[in-house]
Amino acid sequence: MADQPHDPRSAHPEGGFPDQSQEQPGITDETTPRPDHGEDSYRGSGRLEGRRALITGGDSGIGRAAAIAFAREGADVAIAHLPDEQEDADSTVALIEAAGRKGLRLPGDVRDEDFATGIVDRTRAALGGLDILVLNAAYQKDREGIASISTEELDRVFRTNLYGLLFTARAAVPHLQPGAAIIVTSSIQAYSPSPGLLDYAMTKAAQVAFVKAMAEELGPKGIRVNAVAPGPIWTPLIPATGWDAERLATFGTDTPIGRPGQPAELAGAYVYLASAESSYVSGTVLGVTGGKPL
Repeated sequence: MADQPHDPRSAHPEGGFPDQSQEQPGITDETTPRPDHGEDSYRGSGRLEGRRALITGGDSGIGRAAAIAFAREGADVAIAHLPDEQEDADSTVALIEAAGRKGLRLPGDVRDEDFATGIVDRTRAALGGLDILVLNAAYQKDREGIASISTEELDRVFRTNLYGLLFTARAAVPHLQPGAAIIVTSSIQAYSPSPGLLDYAMTKAAQVAFVKAMAEELGPKGIRVNAVAPGPIWTPLIPATGWDAERLATFGTDTPIGRPGQPAELAGAYVYLASAESSYVSGTVLGVTGGKPL
């Protein structure tokens, strides 16, 4: 008998997360409940066999889910992460290696141009090339209003979410061959911005422009550029955003599915956009939002 389809409303915890806070960037073991990255559920089928991937912000959250899925689909994976995230990075690389693939840790900050540029050559040297680039590193913080956004904080958001993305992409493009894929982690905030995430939402909208422009530039070279736009996904970034107990308790419950998403629920989107199955897809933003429209 075939397996019965699961009810998406109850496939993962329904929200009501307890009051908690962390300093940026957020750590998996300090996040309650622990996010599901697909550690026990993702099953690969060889769709990325022999590919080489670099994921920025690959230590936890959506980046870890993509790393696990890529490795189980047959790819070697390098992850860039902040030095403070070493424990999470070690765990992610252990999962990559458990899948029988090469894993590489690249500690540093993508705001640093030398680091954000250098990780491309370091990945190519260690893995023998680069076929998939996932630009996922991000920073967000809750704001009380535009007057509360300091120049220092604005600079941190823009340099992490935009400068770092451009630094790494600019270094990678000359080395990408036909069939390569660039995937950006944008956000529903690009389309439905929250006032408390004004500066973050601005960068996510800019990322959509980046994807569309780069798809035009690189399509004639056989390189596809797309984005995934998550909705409310439970990652260590959420307790580190600065939201109060009420905001955490209701996080993601306003979606049509009625709950927040888990990182594991985005893994398939990244695999699809990285694989030959999406060979005619470029310049597209794939929403994984629990039913909220982009």
